[in-house]
Amino acid sequence: MNDRFNKSKLPSRHVTEGPSKAPQRSYFYAMGLTEEEIHRPWVGVATCWNEAAPCNITLNRQAQSVKVGVKDAGATAREFTTITVTDGIAMGHEGMRSSLASRDAIADTVELTMRGHCYDALVGLAGCDKSLPGMMMAMVRLNVPSVFIYGGSILPGRLNDQDVTVQDVFEAVGKHQAGTLSDAELAIIERVACPGAGACGAQYTANTMACVSEAIGLALMNSSGAPAPYESRDAYGRASGEAVLNLISKNIRARDIVTRKSLENAARVVACTGGSTNAALHLPAIAHEAGIDFDLFDVTDIMRDTPWFCDLRPGGKYVAKDLYEVGGVPLVLKELRKLGLLHEDCITASGRTLGEELDDIRGDADGRVIYPAATPLTATGGVVGLRGNLAPDGAIVKVAGMSAEEQVFTGPARVFECEEDAYDAVRRRAYAAGDVIVIRNEGPAGGPGMREMLATTAAISGQGMGKKVALITDGRFSGATRGFCVGHVGPEAAHGGPIALLRDGDMITIDAVKGELSVALGQDELTARKAEWPGPKPTQYASGAIWKFAKLVGGARWGAVTHPGAREERHIYMDQ
Repeated sequence: MNDRFNKSKLPSRHVTEGPSKAPQRSYFYAMGLTEEEIHRPWVGVATCWNEAAPCNITLNRQAQSVKVGVKDAGATAREFTTITVTDGIAMGHEGMRSSLASRDAIADTVELTMRGHCYDALVGLAGCDKSLPGMMMAMVRLNVPSVFIYGGSILPGRLNDQDVTVQDVFEAVGKHQAGTLSDAELAIIERVACPGAGACGAQYTANTMACVSEAIGLALMNSSGAPAPYESRDAYGRASGEAVLNLISKNIRARDIVTRKSLENAARVVACTGGSTNAALHLPAIAHEAGIDFDLFDVTDIMRDTPWFCDLRPGGKYVAKDLYEVGGVPLVLKELRKLGLLHEDCITASGRTLGEELDDIRGDADGRVIYPAATPLTATGGVVGLRGNLAPDGAIVKVAGMSAEEQVFTGPARVFECEEDAYDAVRRRAYAAGDVIVIRNEGPAGGPGMREMLATTAAISGQGMGKKVALITDGRFSGATRGFCVGHVGPEAAHGGPIALLRDGDMITIDAVKGELSVALGQDELTARKAEWPGPKPTQYASGAIWKFAKLVGGARWGAVTHPGAREERHIYMDQ
């Protein structure tokens, strides 16, 4: 047995130690493990590798560097994979119903694999939107020593001496439909926008949650920054494999790292980088796994008094590679530190506090990609929470890059019962400047699956109407969405929320300055409409995983979670 680790209290003892475990050990010998390797601590190395999209394609290679680090630190690594659904491919059709459900499926399958094989710790690698929070949720749910690694962003494409991303391709489709972009021009941009491996390159959901992984403490400092094609990522893989053994030796578990304070740090980073509204869905879900009350309003309250000072797309100019080249998340955290907006006593994956980590970071804001926090792009964060008689359980809107005047909009409702109907109307330009486009029945339960609306919003933007209309939905928006677009409206239509009661012509006001979302209807009228409401729109999903998700999922305000969470926990995996 390895002298450094006492396995008498580690889960792997149930499959490796004592005469009664000879049958299990015979399987391990069958895979070429030595007696010494069998009796070391066991580390699960989980990846979301697949050949579905460039965001995941390098994860299996990066996992090998993690395994080297685990071995060098004196433990045995066991690699396994789980699913991922890539939003850029699932976007705009029924495949998007699988996206949010995949987050919970990832957490579930990692949990089951870890429990079933009694692994002592977890290093998780993820590359696409829902796989990042899904992997972090599994770590916190199991409460094992854990280190997270992002697979890295894609490099930007180049066209006409400008960086281009997949967002530009979605918007090019809108221009093509509007007749301002030719077939040949569309063919060119689709071929150059994504030049290789990695997740979508701007501050969309994947890169937002990658920044969260460092700020919340589950990832090593600066590990999320290098683009996926850079083999320098291997050094972070090895370091992460070594770090998880340090956590085992110190008995530092995921819930020692993910606390109320670290969640607040994470929300700060989302705000100051102009990150995706989806963070307000995923942070509460991660908190739920730790038994911490932290809902949409907790996230947006923090964002309200956090300046936006990173000029990143889609609200700004630059992409993830640019952020990495000027110092990455560590320098962003240093700027927040200067304003006294960080909890520096939070423990991180290195075993040290966040403050101790930042003490070792050299460099300052470059003033181009990262502005000094004292002179930010705007005084408040790039994401705003809304509440009112149209959203008693809240809603969220991304305002990074918008002026104060652009953050207030009043107009008549143009109501659609699903995304396809709205997209068809947009494609036919069957809407008018000044409209508030309402897309309902797309919430977590009603969709089911809480689809993102990037195809619709990109088409609007491509038609040059992005600043002339607003859009609200009980569904979600991509981190790449631009324009005045309000998501996560709750309660959702399927749960009888006010959005289910709207009719064409109802006057809706969105005021991101005051944080309000309202419809010009009195309570008596809303009550009367509720009495006439026919009930939730029937869904075609009567069986299978999406049906199961719809039956279990809760409201977006609390993270759209599918189980009771740590508060109801009676069995502690690590202490079995």
